[in-house]
Amino acid sequence: MTVISVEPVPKPRMTQRDKWARRPAVLRYREFCDQVREAGMQLPESGAHIVFHLPMPASWSKKRRTEMLGKPHQQKPDVDNLAKALMDACLAEDQGVWDVRVTKLWAVSGGIEIREGEAA
Repeated sequence: MTVISVEPVPKPRMTQRDKWARRPAVLRYREFCDQVREAGMQLPESGAHIVFHLPMPASWSKKRRTEMLGKPHQQKPDVDNLAKALMDACLAEDQGVWDVRVTKLWAVSGGIEIREGEAA
């Protein structure tokens, strides 16, 4: 199992202009990719279970934060955009990945966990 303390960021829809423009979503995505690469995170071709831990909003009450800790995160960002961002950061060519399971959960702070041998 591999765990890194990097807040997950979805892959933004990018245009040609993003090569020189400084849109905040693209800057956050590029910083995320750099952090994942620095951590040395690796994805296997198959059998991985990726768990994205998304931080709860600071505006939530202590009671709601306690209730939601570890529960499924069922709002934006979409799970496929989170997975795309992680695969792009970890792999030069991600077409070799053929079996992966992705989950997103509420957490106190952001993080990414990769459990090998658990996809199904």
